[in-house]
Amino acid sequence: MTSAAVPRKPLRKNLGRRFADHWQLYVLLLIPVIITIVYKYGPMYGIQIAFRNYNPGLGITESPWVGWKWFERFFRAPNFDRMLWNTVKLSVFGLLWGFPVPIILSLVLNQLRFKRLKRTTQTVIYAPHFISTMVICGMLRIFLSPSGGLINLIAGTNIDFLTEAGAFRTIYVASGIWQEAGWGTIIYLATLSSIDTSLYEAAKVDGASVFQRILHIDIPCLLPMIILQLILSASGIMNVGFEKAYLLQTDLNRATSDIIAIYVYEQGIVSARYELGTAVGLFNTAINIVLLVIVNRIAKKFGDVNFV
Repeated sequence: MTSAAVPRKPLRKNLGRRFADHWQLYVLLLIPVIITIVYKYGPMYGIQIAFRNYNPGLGITESPWVGWKWFERFFRAPNFDRMLWNTVKLSVFGLLWGFPVPIILSLVLNQLRFKRLKRTTQTVIYAPHFISTMVICGMLRIFLSPSGGLINLIAGTNIDFLTEAGAFRTIYVASGIWQEAGWGTIIYLATLSSIDTSLYEAAKVDGASVFQRILHIDIPCLLPMIILQLILSASGIMNVGFEKAYLLQTDLNRATSDIIAIYVYEQGIVSARYELGTAVGLFNTAINIVLLVIVNRIAKKFGDVNFV
């Protein structure tokens, strides 16, 4: 009796042999690696400005080391609590109200069967994304003007909303949803387009309604992408857009519009306190990294999805 032949494991090529066989691919890979190192990791050398009494004439390494001085100054700023809470509230409210909108829009658009209507609707809701922030803020000032503004004409009032501190967050969040919700549907529609159409046909045969098909086919397929987008959104919760907040800010709404990004601009650029601006930026980055890890672990625990 002859014993069955045991299949031999293929010999693994060493790194040098693999490089020799596919050197063209490694050369192509080298280009983005070098670009990433130069433009992403290279500037990290300047982070030490946050711990020095920076003097442009002396350079970074020759400037005196002061440790946590600039962080302490930032934490002891008279309006630190207000800036921190305004930043967090704008980000959290924008996430709570704005995050579900692209998902809902994509689910609705996916159900449209008239291609011309679907394309037209997509074009209309995509368009605000391509309008610059400066133009958006100009439009908002016109719409919210107390004399002849669209909102006041509709409501029959004469209110200057941009001078109302209580209205700033609503204006900021609502305009952000209007500008970015349509663009955010692209990735969800791409995910929905990859669903096997036989699943819909089988559901129709079983008598499933449109809502049931969305609930049991579309949403489960979107769930990994939803969790990924949530992780990415939560990791940037401290990065509130500076441009729109600065352009919509007035002396009368500073109670709610005064955020960390504006403080960095005023101290780091206008007042040329580069050390303080760098320290605040490093503080924001540290908070975002912590939030990224926390949200990723929560997603892994409850959704069995892990991206980091």
